[in-house]
Amino acid sequence: MATASVLQFMQKTAEDDVLRQQLEALLGVGDGNISSEAELDPDEAAALKGERAPIVTDFAAQNGYTFSVEELITVVDAFAKHQAGEISDEALAKITGGALSASENPLKRLTRYMSKTYLGIDLK
Repeated sequence: MATASVLQFMQKTAEDDVLRQQLEALLGVGDGNISSEAELDPDEAAALKGERAPIVTDFAAQNGYTFSVEELITVVDAFAKHQAGEISDEALAKITGGALSASENPLKRLTRYMSKTYLGIDLK
C-alpha cells in the first residue's frame, strides 16, 4: 500500500536531521518534522497539499520513498481532518492502512506498529 510509503517517509523526518532540514527548505514553512499527526502543523499541511506536493514526492523518491501526489494529499488530509475531529480514529486507521481491532483503539495500534517497526520501540 502506497500510503505506507507516505507514512514511512513522514516518520523518517523525525529520525533524520538532514532529511528534516531539506524538507523544511523545500516546504518553506514549519520545522520539516511531519512525522505524525501531532507534528504536522497547518502551514506544513497546506504546503504538502499545495504546489509543493510534486516537489515533495520527487524529493521522497530520491530518498527511497515512492508515492504519488494523491497519496501524499490523502494522508495529510486524513491527519488534518482527524486533528480537527472531523473523522474518527477508525476512519483514520482505514485511510492510513492501520488494522482494526475491536478490543483496541486503532490509532494506538497504528502507533504501536509504527513505533516497533520503524523506531524499534515495543510499546506493549
